[in-house]
Amino acid sequence: MKNLISVIAAALTLAAVSTPALSQSITRATTQFDADKCKHARGVALEDYGSWRCAGYQGIDIRLSAGDQRMNVSFGKNAAREPAASQTFPGFNSAYKSTVEWRSETLSGGKARPFAAIVRWNVKLEDDERDTTGRVLVVTRLGPGGVCHVGYVDARANPNANDLAAKIADDTARTFTCGKDKPVIAGNVTKGLNFPEKN
Repeated sequence: MKNLISVIAAALTLAAVSTPALSQSITRATTQFDADKCKHARGVALEDYGSWRCAGYQGIDIRLSAGDQRMNVSFGKNAAREPAASQTFPGFNSAYKSTVEWRSETLSGGKARPFAAIVRWNVKLEDDERDTTGRVLVVTRLGPGGVCHVGYVDARANPNANDLAAKIADDTARTFTCGKDKPVIAGNVTKGLNFPEKN
């Protein structure tokens, strides 16, 4: 019995020591972008507003593109060719200026590798007339292996929207297969808010 108690005590001690280490394996950082301060390439078609290349985090650039009152946000060296470069909401939307939350994992050598980015979009609801009142946190998987949307959180309908988005990123982004897996929609959703239909 004494040996059993000792084993249990040792296990509890190990758990207490290990838990902080696990929680520290994922870190967060935030940066901001503003299309007015980014490098702009003009579009060629009537409803093509062009694209913007903005500085991101740890050498990962942010690419914005827009047309027909809708936007795309992609990341990385091949951002224009990634699935995220063609993903947008069915309703009019914008993300010309926003904060990015970067989720990173600590590799064996101690280097942090960003694996997901969270950006707040402005999205028009079905009942919106002039103003765009929808707010959505879009969780995007970062490369290698594809850059694409992995989840959405309605920021207006969920007081803990940031936590929900972080959980999607941490639990889903690294194992998500672009073009195959279906993005997660977490929490409550405001009536009239429509999400992208394809990944």
